[in-house]
Amino acid sequence: MRSQAIRYVILPGWQGSPAEHWQSHWLRSLPNAVWVEQRDWQNPLRGDWIAALQRTIASEPTPVILIAHSLGCVTVAHWAAQAPLALLRLIRGALLVAPADVERPDCPPALHNFAPIPQDLLPFPSQLVGSDNDSAASAARVLELARQWGAETAILSGAGHINVKSGHQRWEQGFAYLFRLQNQIEQQARRRA
Repeated sequence: MRSQAIRYVILPGWQGSPAEHWQSHWLRSLPNAVWVEQRDWQNPLRGDWIAALQRTIASEPTPVILIAHSLGCVTVAHWAAQAPLALLRLIRGALLVAPADVERPDCPPALHNFAPIPQDLLPFPSQLVGSDNDSAASAARVLELARQWGAETAILSGAGHINVKSGHQRWEQGFAYLFRLQNQIEQQARRRA
């Protein structure tokens, strides 16, 4: 995989990722990184968010690694459940960080249209990173989503929602999970060769 061009498609969650957010830092740090731009970050509509992700993936025929945060993780699951096969084949893997449980009782009303969360296995390797004190998704819920999606899982201690508010501006240690995902992708490719 290191020998072929990879495009990193970064998908923020509800309200976007400000300049101090680790996703913004990664956009500036990773080669060939692009941002999925949503028309409305404050009032997300599932169909619009899925369409924006699909347009970004389809914009060029380069293999993709998705890097999603919060509502972006749920958007990836919705997109994968209905995406055209030709675009699914471009996806090498997904790093899904701090998924938002849009089915939880205290979920903000703006996110309700993203429920129910797809329970289908993702058709590409994935690494799901959650926290044991994230108000957007309990550790138990993150483990359940990981099982449903077929993702490898890491639960961080005391990391909150893994965003600026929880002290994750640059989140350099997050690159370890991206590296782990890339190794998983490479191992899978070798098994298929």
